[in-house]
Amino acid sequence: MTRETPVLPPRSLAVAAFSTIVEWYDFTLYLYFATVLARVFYGGGSGSLLLTLGGFAIAYLMRPLGAVVFSHIGDKYGRRRMLLTSVALMTAAMLATALLPTRAAVGPAAGWLLLALRCVMGFSVGGEYTGVVAYLLEGAPVRRRGLITSSASAASEVGALLAVGISALTVGLMRGNDLDRWGWRIPFFVGAALAASVWVARSTMHESPEFQRQQAEATVPDVPLRHALANHRSGIARGFAISALGSITYYVGITYVPAFLTSVGRLTEGQSLRLSTIAAVAVIAVTPLTGMLSDRIGRKPVLIALCIGSAALPITMFSGMASGASALALAGAVILALLAGAVSAVGAVATAEQFPGEGRITGLALGATMATAIFGGLTPYAAQLLVERTGWATAPGIMIALVGLAVLPVMLTLRETAPAAIAKGL
Repeated sequence: MTRETPVLPPRSLAVAAFSTIVEWYDFTLYLYFATVLARVFYGGGSGSLLLTLGGFAIAYLMRPLGAVVFSHIGDKYGRRRMLLTSVALMTAAMLATALLPTRAAVGPAAGWLLLALRCVMGFSVGGEYTGVVAYLLEGAPVRRRGLITSSASAASEVGALLAVGISALTVGLMRGNDLDRWGWRIPFFVGAALAASVWVARSTMHESPEFQRQQAEATVPDVPLRHALANHRSGIARGFAISALGSITYYVGITYVPAFLTSVGRLTEGQSLRLSTIAAVAVIAVTPLTGMLSDRIGRKPVLIALCIGSAALPITMFSGMASGASALALAGAVILALLAGAVSAVGAVATAEQFPGEGRITGLALGATMATAIFGGLTPYAAQLLVERTGWATAPGIMIALVGLAVLPVMLTLRETAPAAIAKGL
C-alpha cells in the first residue's frame, strides 16, 4: 500500500464525513428556529429570545463533558465504537424534542424540558465532530488530508443547509398559528430520522487503521485524559486557539445571522432563512477549495490569511446587514459564511494534526471542544445581549474581530503540519 492510497475504504471515509450532517442539522436548526421556539416554549414575550439563546449556551457547556467521556471511548476502545454510541444518543434526544409538550400545554415546565434535552444533545455532540475529524485524518492519504478532512466541514454545512431549507419550507407552508401549534415539530422529526439512518450507516464502517496500529503495538493509552494532559499540553493550547476562531466565525457569522436579521435587520423569518440558505450553499462550495489549498501551500499561511480577514471584515458586514437593504444583507451573510467555512475547513485538519494518534481525540476534546463551548455556544447569546443592551448592530462583528486579533500571534508561530508543504520547505 502506497502513502497516496487511502488506508480506509472510500465508503468508510464517505460515511464518516457525511454523518456530521446530523450534528450540525440539529444545532443550526435550533438557532434558525430560535424565534419560533421562543414563542412556543417561553411565551414569546420580552426576553424570550434571550432565554432561548441562553438555553443553547447552557446546553453547549455540556459539550466539553461529553467530549471527555466520548474521547475516552474513542482513544481506549476505538473510533468506531465512539461514533456509534454518540449518534445513538443524538437520535433519542432529537426524537424526544419532537415529542415535547409546549408551554400552552404544561406551562413553564416546557422550557425546562427543552433545556434538559438540549443538554443531552450537547453531551452527545461532544463525541461527534472530533471523532469524525480524527477518523478522516487517520484514514486519508497523507497528501490529501486537508481535502478529505475538510469534507466533514462541508458535510456539516449540508446539515446546516438541510436545517435552513426545511425550516424555510416549514415556515412557508404553515398557515396562521399552525407553525406554533404543531408545525415546529416537523424539522425535529426529520432530524431524528436522519440520525437513525446515520447510525445504520456507521455500523458498516471499518475501525481506524491508526487505532489498529496502537492495538498491535500495545500503545493504546490506559487513561487517555491523563496521557493527553501529560504529553499534549502545547497541542491542546494551539487547538484551542484555532477552534476559537473557527467557532466564533461560524456561530456568530452564520448561525446567529437569521436571528440578527429578524431582530435587527428588519427582515421576516422567511426572508432571513432564505438568505441563510444561500449562505450555506456558499460554505459548501468554499470548504473543499480551502482544504485543497491547505494541502498545497500549507495550513499556516491559510490560517494567517483567514485570521486577518476575520479581524477586518465582520464589523462592516454586520453594519450592512443591519441597514435593512436586501442586497447588503445578502452580501454580508455570504461573505461571513465564506469566511467561516474556510476557517472550519482548514481548522479541522490543523487541529487534529497537533496530536499523534495516541490520545488524539482526547487532545481535541480538551482543546477544540472547549473552545467551541466558549466561543460557539455562548457567543450567539452574548451577541444578542450586546445588541439589545448597547444598540450597536456592529457588536457581533466586533466580537469576531477581537478573537481574530487575539489568536493571530498563535497562527504566526504555528508549526506547519501539511506534509506537502513541509516537503517543499514552505
